Amino acid sequence: MSQRIVQVDAFTDRPFAGNPAAVCILESPREDAWMQAVAMEMNLAETAFLVPEGEGYRLRWFTPAVEVDLCGHATLASAHVLWEDGHLSTDAPAIFQSRSGRLSATWRDGWITLDFPVKLAERSVDPTPVAKALGVPVSVAWANRFDILAEVESEAVLRSIRPDFNLVNAIPVRGLIVTTRSDQPGIDFASRFFAPQVGVNEDPVTGSAHCFLGPYWSEKLGKTEMVGYQASRRGGLVRVRLEGDRAMLGGQAVTVFRGELIETAI
Repeated sequence: MSQRIVQVDAFTDRPFAGNPAAVCILESPREDAWMQAVAMEMNLAETAFLVPEGEGYRLRWFTPAVEVDLCGHATLASAHVLWEDGHLSTDAPAIFQSRSGRLSATWRDGWITLDFPVKLAERSVDPTPVAKALGVPVSVAWANRFDILAEVESEAVLRSIRPDFNLVNAIPVRGLIVTTRSDQPGIDFASRFFAPQVGVNEDPVTGSAHCFLGPYWSEKLGKTEMVGYQASRRGGLVRVRLEGDRAMLGGQAVTVFRGELIETAI
């Protein structure tokens, strides 16, 4: 039995930029071990697996090492494949059930908007170990149940970071978000995301991190609509609009290749 698989670059309008994700639309559920093996084989930040369920799809995300609770770019990639391959009309929303509850995506004029939960800062944390792991000064650090968010002085400092991943890995969170005000016209803030604990040293563009970045910068800037740039080597733009306890994350996506998994048993 073979399985179709599609690779999509998310949060970009051109190939070989943004964040690549693999998408498998399954006819029926598969074993966790099989999905983890496929994700390890694809060796991308995330591989998404979708199974029809109720009004939409059950959606799960795997890094090469573990299953994760929330992933923005692979959700955006999944919606893109559902519309592009004719599983849904672009007039219809993509509805997902996930470990983080009900998620949805809509398409308009080439942009996909994800409806995700806001992730607020829950407590301040000592910035000293974070600064040591990053190798740059950190002005403030906050945590929620997923990640730590650390602010640095400038975009030049942000781009200069070369983390000690052993020290980052010792910080007991999913990932470390580093952010600053952007000095680029039309961009409100910039960020990078490091997550060696889940097998991804640096994620190119992290939709779920913007569920934390959005409310953080909204309070500082006095805005509910913003544009974030993730300053990884591949780079990507994320539009953020806050609506109560929801973060609307906008991005584009490009299919890079379609393939077939020939051997699907382990």
